[in-house]
Amino acid sequence: SDTYVHIHWKGAAELVLASCKSWFSIDGSVHPMSSDKYNELKRSIDDMAMSSLRCIAFAYCTCELTMVPREDLDKWQLPDDNLTLLGMVGIKDPCRPGVRDAVQLCSAAGVKVRMVTGDNVETAKAIAFECGILNAKDVASETTIIEGKVFREMSETAREEVADKITVMGRSSPNDKLLLVQALKRKGHVVAVTGDGTNDAPALHEADIGLSMGISGTEVAKESSDIIILDDDFTSVVKVVRWGRSVYANIQKFIQFQLTVNVAALVINVVAAVSSGAVPLNAVELLWVNLIMDTLGALALATEPPTDNLMKRHPVGRREPLVTNIMWRNLFIQALYQIAVLLVFNFDGKRIFQLHNESREHADKIKNTFVFNAFVFCQIFNEFNARKPEEKNVFGGVTSNRLFMGIVGITTVLQILIIEFLGKFFGTVRLGWKLWL
Repeated sequence: SDTYVHIHWKGAAELVLASCKSWFSIDGSVHPMSSDKYNELKRSIDDMAMSSLRCIAFAYCTCELTMVPREDLDKWQLPDDNLTLLGMVGIKDPCRPGVRDAVQLCSAAGVKVRMVTGDNVETAKAIAFECGILNAKDVASETTIIEGKVFREMSETAREEVADKITVMGRSSPNDKLLLVQALKRKGHVVAVTGDGTNDAPALHEADIGLSMGISGTEVAKESSDIIILDDDFTSVVKVVRWGRSVYANIQKFIQFQLTVNVAALVINVVAAVSSGAVPLNAVELLWVNLIMDTLGALALATEPPTDNLMKRHPVGRREPLVTNIMWRNLFIQALYQIAVLLVFNFDGKRIFQLHNESREHADKIKNTFVFNAFVFCQIFNEFNARKPEEKNVFGGVTSNRLFMGIVGITTVLQILIIEFLGKFFGTVRLGWKLWL
């Protein structure tokens, strides 16, 4: 009824409280904000924050109607200096079940989880404790927990130095998140960022892997991200890590398998051709080996499901080679073994198989068929070796991958059919039971 307009404010409790010059009591009267009252309210905010509550304050100020512009209201700078505090609330934002376990799994896998939030530093600290991001050891270090403003005002070099140590950043702006991502990337880290709001878009875009939320995420955040987490649950990040590592490991297995076949086939044919002028493996046989190697081998090894062991490995660095030293070791030992065995059969096969009574042409065909058969079975057995490049027990969990077992079975059956019934196409002869054994 009077000529005054009420302008209402809500926001971070300590920031709104700092702008309040008075407070509104239960009986409706307004009292000036004394230093005692201010300290009492500040303690309330700290108490709520330490209990992992998000603190929001409500305040208002009066403004004469004549001061309110008739046009361009959205461009008007609202007065926020002489506020009257109406009240404060502490909102509980509980951790989802399974988040603590997911954080521990990430830590064990060498993935450091950091919390960057707009919440009060004390609230962020309490929630980080609840989630397992922080522990008692971390709190002793001051640089572990930092305020966005402090980080923002640092020089670029100082930010890089402190970025590695930061675990929790409170009262941060969207730009602080971006600055942290940039500092970590300059240090050589592979950075993944989760976010749901439009203001997270720059950090999501800058990160190596941007993970946006499928339910609460805005379209802008989804567009800027690489992966959308459909259930908005942090535990899904663990699945991302598991599957990412599984795909990488499966590619490595296939490369090891393929290189071994290539090296063995090449050396055997070249050595035989140079020394005797004849090759033990003809074009059709090599095409069949190529089919095993490329199509069936890829299907068998690329479909290995993720295992818990993957989460015990350390992450692969940016500049680490795809073919590791362990893979080179396996490759050379396997290839040398195959080359040695098959060349012995190629050059001394007639004596070993006691083919003196056979005609020279038939003896050569039996020997070449045996070399081809042994070579294919070397690859079938080598598929088992390629499953676990870093472990001694290559048969562990083999029965759980039905597709692998099926492909090995199909390859074996087809090889038997080729040797026994398709000799006309492949230029092979049937082998006796002793030679099969």
